[in-house]
Parts: sequence; structure tokens; C-alpha cells
Amino acid sequence: MGPRMNNRIFAKTVQVISSTGQNLGVMQTSAALQMAMDDGLDLVEINANGAVPIVKIMDYGKFKYEQKKRASEAKKNQKTIEMKEVWVKPFIEENDLNIKMKKVFEFLGQGNKVKVAVMTRGSKKVLARGKDAVPELFAHIMELVGENGTLESKSKPDERTKSIIIAPATKK
Repeated sequence: MGPRMNNRIFAKTVQVISSTGQNLGVMQTSAALQMAMDDGLDLVEINANGAVPIVKIMDYGKFKYEQKKRASEAKKNQKTIEMKEVWVKPFIEENDLNIKMKKVFEFLGQGNKVKVAVMTRGSKKVLARGKDAVPELFAHIMELVGENGTLESKSKPDERTKSIIIAPATKK
């Protein structure tokens, strides 16, 4: 909806700030409105929470345009970090893992986080010689990643799908 302006300001007295930023003090709303009209500008309520509302004499259309311009400029400079996902099997061959790691390095190079998830078939646990093979696989993956990324989080041990999230390394 936006701030109240001109004839929509209902307070009897207001504290007025001129278009140049100078504090003109407390005066009747009608006198402040007349000053704004004489300058061909709007009287805009900046802060209505105080005992005496604060108003500013300004060109409201220009003010809105500059706000919109600043917001779009801030949005343009903002970098969104996406979460990319790479799936591997628990007993993946070294060559296949190297191919998957090329994709991981590509995603990290673009500044994205990478979730490496392990496919487990059905409800069977992935056991190799009586122990879980997934932690060894994740340790090997982190060894391959090296200085290109940092381990951000691991899945909980009781989760069905095991995964790790790798964040891109911060540049110094």
C-alpha cells in the first residue's frame, strides 16, 4: 500500500523535513501540505509511530523509482547458491567415481554446493565384510575433493539414504 501522503495524513501537527533534508520543526499539517504544494512536491509520512509523525517533502514518484532501481541493483549483485546432487553406488568402481567427481568439481567451480548421495537398494544394509562401506566411500570422496571444497554436513546414521554436502572452498 505504501506510506500515507498529502491529504491522507490525519495528524494535526507533524515534524517536517524539507526536500533538502533540513529539519523544519513541528508545524500544522495544513501548513506543511501548503509548503509541499508550493514546491510542486508531495508530503510523505516517513514515521507515524512517534507522538508527532515525521513527514518529508519529496517527489514521491521519483522516490519510488529510485527505490525500485536500488532493489533491482541489489538483486543483480546477489549470487544464488544452488544445491546440485550427484548419486553414487556404494561399491562404485574407481573409474566411474572419477567421472562422477568431474561433475562434482564442475559444480564446486561454479560456486554451488554439492550433495553426494549413496544409492542403497531396497531395505538391505550396505555391508562389506561386516562393516558399513559408505563412510569409507565418503572419506575417499573427501580425499579426492581436497582443497576444492569443505564438508558442510553429513546425513544422520539412521537415515535410509546416506549423503554428504560439500560446500565450495572459500577463496582467500
